[in-house]
Amino acid sequence: MTIKEAEKFTGLSRSNIRFYEKEGLIAPARTEGNGYRDYSEDDIENIKKIACLRTLGISVESIRDIMSGEISLYKALEEQSEKLDREIKAFGRARTVCEKMRKTENISFEKLQVERYVGDLQDYWKDNEPVFRLDSAGFVHIWSSLATWAVITALSLITGILAYGKLPPEIPVQWSGGEAVSFADRNVIFAYPIACVIVRVFLRTFIYTKLNISSPYRGLIAEYLTNFLCFVILSAEAFTILFVFGAVKNIVIVLFADAAVFIGMLAAGIRKAGRGK
Repeated sequence: MTIKEAEKFTGLSRSNIRFYEKEGLIAPARTEGNGYRDYSEDDIENIKKIACLRTLGISVESIRDIMSGEISLYKALEEQSEKLDREIKAFGRARTVCEKMRKTENISFEKLQVERYVGDLQDYWKDNEPVFRLDSAGFVHIWSSLATWAVITALSLITGILAYGKLPPEIPVQWSGGEAVSFADRNVIFAYPIACVIVRVFLRTFIYTKLNISSPYRGLIAEYLTNFLCFVILSAEAFTILFVFGAVKNIVIVLFADAAVFIGMLAAGIRKAGRGK
């Protein structure tokens, strides 16, 4: 059946169905000749099952693991139920505090006395520790965003444009022992921003699907690694320009420094976010 019929039988929008396909949760056949998607009855049932699990708050990553048999549906439901219980308790505490604050006339940020509403401050902070852990992992989420990729790619393009007129006809593209061993036309400086686009469009999906870990943060890790690779590309571009002008000699040090900082931040952020579950 067509995408229009799939919308009718599932009650979901075309964008939702296409999203599940993009994430590898469904793979409809293609009709011969025109190559249009042909959704089977099994596809329709799977779409409804996926949508139902999403309404329970189960992540796309977990659903993928369920469908592949890496984890059982029962186990996933058990973990999600426990997570929801924790969230319900947290929301209940938050609602109680909100109601107490609302009953205070003319309440304002300047006049707010926290201890008046939460009781023992240390106990209250401890009860809400997941919030602070997620806050402290904010760097990872920022560096995993599309906006960060856009900034890195824009910087790469701008760097190439500004440096192009000052570069020699040929620039180094390969080094050994602090010496350039291979050169290419200076137009290759624009290959760096193009590489960032390729990484985002093609390699990000490959990293996500091939990332052999069972974690609700698999998508976050894939996004982070994508932006990290783009940052490495930007660093390589900057090194090329600085090498031409004699400012630096060894790219290995630059790349190792990039890897150490970003992998360290990723590990710390994921660990803190995980503790906040």
